[in-house]
Amino acid sequence: LFLYGPPFDILKTRWGFPHLDSPTDLEGVVGRVIDGDTIELSNGVRIRYIGVDTPELRRRKNGYWVHRPQRLAEEARAFNQSLVEGKRVRLEYDEERTDDYHRELAYVFVGDLFVNAELIRSGYARVFLQPPNLKYSTLFLEIQEQAKDQQRGIWSPGRKPWRPPATSSLLQ
Repeated sequence: LFLYGPPFDILKTRWGFPHLDSPTDLEGVVGRVIDGDTIELSNGVRIRYIGVDTPELRRRKNGYWVHRPQRLAEEARAFNQSLVEGKRVRLEYDEERTDDYHRELAYVFVGDLFVNAELIRSGYARVFLQPPNLKYSTLFLEIQEQAKDQQRGIWSPGRKPWRPPATSSLLQ
């Protein structure tokens, strides 16, 4: 299906990503967007998108977080806001549900739009695969190759490439 269909229409089709009737899937309204790959629901729960990594807005300096955005960090946050802020989202979980920062790890959908994949497709995120959460890894890697080929966002020509910290990804 992914190899023969239109390259990006699959991201918006209900049949491409089944809506699971599982008690592990939840819904919520996005209260605010923290950055390109993290949101906070209106109930205060923080969600980190599985499978993606966007440029960082803040860095640690002398034990404190300071606003020092990497290239395209502000744009990634703004794009994420345009996709999810104030909207009802469906959260789909994988094997591991939380990270070291006590954020929930989820695949995020707004209606039929697969937000994690859209961030990669648009060039605002790179693939960040961290086992055991690999449900959509093949799709994410295919979309990333398309974004590279089309020189979108972080893959655009004439820009110094954004490189995440060495510990931030296992497969790229």
